[in-house]
Amino acid sequence: MNKKDRYQYIIDYFKEEMPKVTTELEFGSVFQLLVAVVLSAQCTDKRVNSITPQLFDRYPDAKSMAEAEADEVYEYIKSVSYPNAKSQHLVSMARMLISDFNGEVPDTMDKLIKLPGVGRKTANVIQAVAFGRSVIAVDTHVFRVSHRLGLVTRKANTPLKVESELMANIPAEYATDAHHWLLLHGRYVCTSRKPHCEKCPFDHFCPKIMDGSKL
Repeated sequence: MNKKDRYQYIIDYFKEEMPKVTTELEFGSVFQLLVAVVLSAQCTDKRVNSITPQLFDRYPDAKSMAEAEADEVYEYIKSVSYPNAKSQHLVSMARMLISDFNGEVPDTMDKLIKLPGVGRKTANVIQAVAFGRSVIAVDTHVFRVSHRLGLVTRKANTPLKVESELMANIPAEYATDAHHWLLLHGRYVCTSRKPHCEKCPFDHFCPKIMDGSKL
C-alpha cells in the first residue's frame, strides 16, 4: 500500500468509526480550554480533568486568575507535572490576556504564542477546538503514530516537520479531526512502550516504523 492509499484508508476508517471527535479535556470557556491545555503538557488529560473543577471554580476567567499569585494557583495544580512552572505561566498568561487582549483568548498563531506557556502545539489545539481552524496539533502521540504508520518521512524529526507533512497529505476539512484521531489512537492503541498491535485496525499494512518514532 502506497502512502496516498494509506492516508485514505486511515481517514476513511476514522470517518466511519469516529465521525464526532474532540478533546477529552473538560472546560467551560475558551480561557478554561487554554488553561487545561497548558496543564496537560506532559500530563494526562485524566489528571488535568481531576483538578480543573476546583481550579475553575476559584479562577473561572482571565480576570480572576490575573489577580492571583502563582503560589495560590500552585495549590490547585500541585498534582500535575511541573506545577511550579505551570502556575507561573498561568498567572502570567492571564495577566497578558487582560493587558494585551481585553481578557479574551486570541485566535491566531502569532498572538497565541506570545502568551507565557503557550507553544505551537497548544496554539494549534486552541485554534482547532475553540475556533474551528483547519490545523493539526502535534503532541507526542501524534508524532509517534505518524511515524509508526509511515504517514511521515524519517526526515520529519520535529513536531513542526510532522505537522507540515500531515497538513500536506490530509484534506483541510479533516485536519482538526485527524489530530484527535491520531492522538486517541496513540493514547489507547499505539501506545509508547507496548503498542497493542493486535487491536489495531491498521496492523495489516502498518510498516511499524519504531526507530525515531518518539520525541
